[in-house]
Amino acid sequence: MKNFFRLEENKTNFRQEAIAGLTTFFTMAYIIFVNPAILSKTGMDFNSVMLATCISAGVGTLVMGLLANYPFAQAPGMGLNAYFTFTVVLGMGYTWQQALAAVFISGVLFIILTLTGTRKAIVEAIPLSIRLAIPAGIGMFIALIGFNNAGIIRFNQGPIIDIILATEEFDQGKMIGEVLGAPSQVLEFGDFSNPSVILAILGFALLSTLMVLKVRAALFFGIILTVLIGIPMGVTQIPDTFTLSNFDISPTFFKLDFNGLLYNAEGEISFSELFLNIVTVVISFTLVDLFDTIGTLLGTAAKGGFLDKDGKLPRMNRALTADAIATTLGALLGTSSVTTYIESGSGIVAGGKTGLTAVFVAIFFLLSVFLAPFAGIVPVAATAPALIMVGVLMMSSLKHINFDNLEEAIPAFLIIAVMPFSYSIANGIAAGLIFYTLIKVVKGDAAKVHPVVYVITLLFIIRFILV
Repeated sequence: MKNFFRLEENKTNFRQEAIAGLTTFFTMAYIIFVNPAILSKTGMDFNSVMLATCISAGVGTLVMGLLANYPFAQAPGMGLNAYFTFTVVLGMGYTWQQALAAVFISGVLFIILTLTGTRKAIVEAIPLSIRLAIPAGIGMFIALIGFNNAGIIRFNQGPIIDIILATEEFDQGKMIGEVLGAPSQVLEFGDFSNPSVILAILGFALLSTLMVLKVRAALFFGIILTVLIGIPMGVTQIPDTFTLSNFDISPTFFKLDFNGLLYNAEGEISFSELFLNIVTVVISFTLVDLFDTIGTLLGTAAKGGFLDKDGKLPRMNRALTADAIATTLGALLGTSSVTTYIESGSGIVAGGKTGLTAVFVAIFFLLSVFLAPFAGIVPVAATAPALIMVGVLMMSSLKHINFDNLEEAIPAFLIIAVMPFSYSIANGIAAGLIFYTLIKVVKGDAAKVHPVVYVITLLFIIRFILV
């Protein structure tokens, strides 16, 4: 094991990697329950999706650890599952079986792009200033997830358009203010009398103390101690009895509907509909997953010190291959696109340096197939402080960005701001790349923009227009 994962070379050991793996698993275990809760709104079976979530996360993370030897964990992506449910199925009218087929096609496309080296070329074409901004943007995104999970900052009434459409007296001629009355906050402070919020604040104070005192495995011990503190507070719920999960994945297993993407209602191939399907569904899944993965890999790798002197990630193609395999497998099992998780940063901060960390995360996810109720003991209020702390630590890349130079500052700021505000890593990278390209063109430096960046920028613009 020492030789395979090069533990001594990476200045780590079995115990450190195990703690890091457990830390990563704790911070992302919520996906076991949240992913089926979202996808089940399409009509998919909750228990089957939960099993698909655990298996795809476990196998994908295992492949990452063994193939790429990096401590990155994978699972069905938040944002991607929402796009699957609310945009593709409920919004555009596709069945969940057709949506799974689109995810599978995007996974196969990923494999082709990876094996041909195209995905690696895309990563390496991204300008350095953009790559430096990505970790900070992801840090802000992680912190927002942590604050929201903790209940310290909450989403009050949701997206403004949803509020308008749900208001009975709304009509086209009224201003938003007239419909809603007093100005409405979308983001606001949470209820600080709520025991869960209090626990999260205490957990962050405890974690901050451990980090400042440079306690080893501070994130892990911070989570454990917060869980224990939550017991007398009534936040940590320990069931009287435990039952094994019902193992039945048949409702979603291999239920992909390719015909629905190829044929219209009359059973004929409509090339106009086929083009629309490919552009709006498959390409959207591909772009979002691609840049979620690229952003996460670069961001968390930067924090772990895995990038070389040119800011590139060694064994990038292996990491991307693991991601592509996981997405394809996930579609076959019955879940939306699988991607590398930003919560991997918590395990990296806890000391994870090799693929052995990922192997431990994979084991915990595969055990959750049978023991999901045990994973549910850890409340989000206990893991939220760790996510906020990871956000703090990922701000360090900002010191390398020259904010006095607007050519660097504008794209960098857009990445950092748009990622958390739009709840999407891909949207942040898209905003940065579009304005980076625009600025170079208007300054007469169009030749300095890599051709791949032009192609990506165009694809993002098309996606924003069509979807």
